[in-house]
Amino acid sequence: MKRLIKASTIVLIAASSLSQAHADTVLKLAHAAPHGDTQQAAAERFAELVEERTDGEVTVKVFGNGVLGNDQQMISGVRSGTIDIEMSGNPNFAGLEPALGAFDLPYIFADREQAYRVLDGEVGQRALGLLEDDGLKGLAFWEVGFRAMTNAKHPIKTPDDVKGLVMRTNSNKSLIEAFSLLGANPVPMPIGELYTALETGTVDAQDHPIGIVWSAGFHEVQDYLSLTNQAYTSLIMVMNQDKFASLSPAYQQVLVESAREAGDYQRELNIENEQRIIAALRDSGMRVEEDVDTAAFQEVIRPTWDSYIAENGSEWIDAIQGAVKHN
Repeated sequence: MKRLIKASTIVLIAASSLSQAHADTVLKLAHAAPHGDTQQAAAERFAELVEERTDGEVTVKVFGNGVLGNDQQMISGVRSGTIDIEMSGNPNFAGLEPALGAFDLPYIFADREQAYRVLDGEVGQRALGLLEDDGLKGLAFWEVGFRAMTNAKHPIKTPDDVKGLVMRTNSNKSLIEAFSLLGANPVPMPIGELYTALETGTVDAQDHPIGIVWSAGFHEVQDYLSLTNQAYTSLIMVMNQDKFASLSPAYQQVLVESAREAGDYQRELNIENEQRIIAALRDSGMRVEEDVDTAAFQEVIRPTWDSYIAENGSEWIDAIQGAVKHN
């Protein structure tokens, strides 16, 4: 009887410890977008889904607006374990895995539907798997969107209009090369520093999807927006690999499924908001150029593909284009 009681006690203690371990699982999620951006809304949706589907045993605390660092600092934080989950634009991961740069090449996607099919399909999931060697578990692709140019000098309708502009870029090598080919002076800079740089005239111009232009307030310090759509930028949500592996398979599945569902929600918000934001930008006094000579831009910056292939081969470009053709 004593042995039975002792064994039962051990089982109860173990069960209690397991429950307590789950109950104590609080995950820190960081991103750099402003609080008014769809990234924040979708991050909050992700947190709600995780808490609901784990009966409150796993909770997610969201830290937006770059309060835990810029993109590279947050990625390093996830790799080291000081941050559990973060999301950054795909270009910020290309330094770790250069192959990912293929997804940011100018005009590789004709529209959102193509991007979604590739990123959510076998090719995209294989690309997320590359990050495991860097201590990162890729949970899902979200969206930054198609990039548009803003500036404080003049309208941009043709490649010649970009010449001479000091253009803030992200760290993507292809975009830096693209702006150089267009005759601009590209300056890589974290988004957290960009508003002040535009306000003070340190840089003349920048490129972001219109949702970021609006939520970051760039329309307050820029006069012209051109819908050049020269590249599509995905947003990758990653988690510390060891932290992910420490959770039960059921909770791992919850995180992946919730990340994908929240990502779909964020994409829907971006699509729904797009025309409303363009109208609001116009109302704010910004001049919006929709009549852009896209073909001329494509011709000038096409050599970025050759540069990527010279460094990384054509495997991922071929995979992306193959996935587009077969869907």
